[in-house]
Amino acid sequence: MSLPVDLAAAEAQLLSALESALTENAKGRWTTEMRFEGLRFTPVALRLQRQLDRPGRRCQLLFSDAGAAALAKRDAPDQSVSIDSLADWLARNIDPERLLLAVTPGPPDYEDVEAVCSGHQGAVVLLNGRLEDAAVGIGSVARERRRGFMAAWRSAYTLQPLANAALLHTHPNDWELYRLDPDGYRLAARFEKRPAPEELDEALVSGSQAGLRAVDRFVRELNG
Repeated sequence: MSLPVDLAAAEAQLLSALESALTENAKGRWTTEMRFEGLRFTPVALRLQRQLDRPGRRCQLLFSDAGAAALAKRDAPDQSVSIDSLADWLARNIDPERLLLAVTPGPPDYEDVEAVCSGHQGAVVLLNGRLEDAAVGIGSVARERRRGFMAAWRSAYTLQPLANAALLHTHPNDWELYRLDPDGYRLAARFEKRPAPEELDEALVSGSQAGLRAVDRFVRELNG
């Protein structure tokens, strides 16, 4: 696997990884992430829904509020029946086995997402979701319930730019860290699970030191 060269390539990677994840577990809880600053995710979500929706597997987009859902319906009227807000879906819940794509839910949407998942028999996918919020659930019971719910989610796809680096995960492959070198991005490390920030820093520092040692050897050989 390699880093995508543009948004179209990233979307193709995401779709392939998500299809792989759904093949593994068609009723799972999956996350997909493309953490580009300024990325308008609604068009991405609409294109993804169109490709995932098919006879035998209906796919529904769920937005955080009615306003966002209305804007998406305006942009894609041919997909309007497959677009809802989280609250509207909870009220209707017409198909407990439908593939649900929750678009950019944040911490304020945690309870609605949890309610949507409760008893839902089909897969639920978070598209650029960020439900974690340390300020929510002060009591120990609430913290444990929240921790258990968040632990159920697995990554299908992640593309995250970092400082002079990028993190990539495509199901079912390992996590890959790419370092930005003068000649472009170069694979720096692989991880079996999502690396912690300190693991990323260590891998990038180790890779840079290895590169410097290689340059030193080259210079010594030239001067030898």
